[in-house]
Amino acid sequence: MKALMTATLLAVGLAQPLWAQAAETVDHSAHTGHMQLAQNEEMNQGEVRKVDAAAKKITLRHGPLKSLGMPPMTMVFRVRDAALLEGLKPGDKVLFQAEQEGGAIVVTEIKPAQ
Repeated sequence: MKALMTATLLAVGLAQPLWAQAAETVDHSAHTGHMQLAQNEEMNQGEVRKVDAAAKKITLRHGPLKSLGMPPMTMVFRVRDAALLEGLKPGDKVLFQAEQEGGAIVVTEIKPAQ
């Protein structure tokens, strides 16, 4: 019995580095492109209510933000880059992307709706 237990423990102990090595060599980076593509395809609809370029903020009335699990509402968003706000004014219909960044929801892309 002791010999069987020793053999089993030895076999498991020797196999463990092989499992770890196999896990390290699996490359999942090809999958991230699919997720990124899906995020980029879905633009959210909104209407500009207020623009504050100095503070890098925009107030938008928007529909549901499915990627963030948010219902329709009017809210203030930070923008990643103040240049995104150029040419926008209250009343403009827009398509935008927003992401969760460090506890805040940030507009990463915005363009006039067609």
